Amino acid sequence: MKIVGVTACTAGIAHTYIVAQKIKDAAEAAGHTCKIETQGSIGADNVLTPEEIAAADVVIIAHDIEVPKDRFKDKRVVDIPISIAMKNPKSLIATIEKKMAQ
Repeated sequence: MKIVGVTACTAGIAHTYIVAQKIKDAAEAAGHTCKIETQGSIGADNVLTPEEIAAADVVIIAHDIEVPKDRFKDKRVVDIPISIAMKNPKSLIATIEKKMAQ
């Protein structure tokens, strides 16, 4: 499965980047490809291209601040608080796998 996503926390410092890495690690450990865009205090980094979004099977948006979602229309989107991904990224990926299999 191809996973893309965005992480963004209130301060845009630690959690944004930690959660991006946790999601990426959990996805890759489960055999998926994953690219996560971070929207932190220094701006957007690792920005998703329209081609990457189009090729994705699912989009994860883990955030505590507003993240524009218009570029993800017509995609399966998992929209969650950043704390959910922080606490248990493996469970997040497993839940997505189950939903995608339905």
